[in-house]
Amino acid sequence: MIILDNHLHLRRDGRFIDAVKEFKKAGGTHLVLCQLPMVNRVLREKNYESCYQETLKLKKEIVSHVDITVFVTVGPYPVDYLKLREKYGREKTIEIMKKGVDSAAELCQEHECIAIGEIGRPHFPVSKEVLDDSNEILFYAMSKARDVNVPVVLHTEKTTSEQCAELVKMGEKAGLQPSKIIKHFAPPLITPDENHGLIPSVLASRNNVYEAVKKGRRFMMETDYIDDPRRPGAVLSPKTVPKRTFELLNKNLIDEKTAYFIHKTLPEKTYGVKLEE
Repeated sequence: MIILDNHLHLRRDGRFIDAVKEFKKAGGTHLVLCQLPMVNRVLREKNYESCYQETLKLKKEIVSHVDITVFVTVGPYPVDYLKLREKYGREKTIEIMKKGVDSAAELCQEHECIAIGEIGRPHFPVSKEVLDDSNEILFYAMSKARDVNVPVVLHTEKTTSEQCAELVKMGEKAGLQPSKIIKHFAPPLITPDENHGLIPSVLASRNNVYEAVKKGRRFMMETDYIDDPRRPGAVLSPKTVPKRTFELLNKNLIDEKTAYFIHKTLPEKTYGVKLEE
């Protein structure tokens, strides 16, 4: 059985390979490695190139140590805007982050990565100017994702149905289909009237997933594991997605066909990749 964690981070000074081994031991088979925010490197280098290359190197090291499939997403982390602006000013910051989008799109076109993300807006209150600039960068990224036919993975403030509608409308203006907009760290907004057609990547807490499967199956599951030595197991531990999936199966809350759709059919359609068993 394929079991995919749709969003987690790894770092060399964290558990790294041991975290992946924990995921595999619990039954995990595939994971989407999302670039860890590296704002200090971006401040120093004024670009995202080496951040992306570091994430791709992590993937190579993982698959050389663990028999598992790893996909990669990269993009300019939204909160980077604040520190970049503090040092370089507004216009230069927008330029750096848009170039970061360009680099991510190139890696997607070269099939090194499967999506641009996580991108979007800071997850806490910011000024209108910061929000406007963040939306400008996000719209630019959606347009680039359309050009190279990949999804965007969105990091934003708390997800609501109204926000989903806004993001889908922005995507439509950029020519990006709702099914190519992945809302990372999503609550169980599963139905079309709740999410307006975007793809929810539901944080795999018990409450979230139990509520999600009551409504349907059109969602993916993630841990948003951050591999921070100061916060072990945050946001959720690497074993959570397989553990939660088997829990649902054992309690007859889902059947194998539903699990197959969540972990294979939907990810394949969304990312345009093949998940081999």
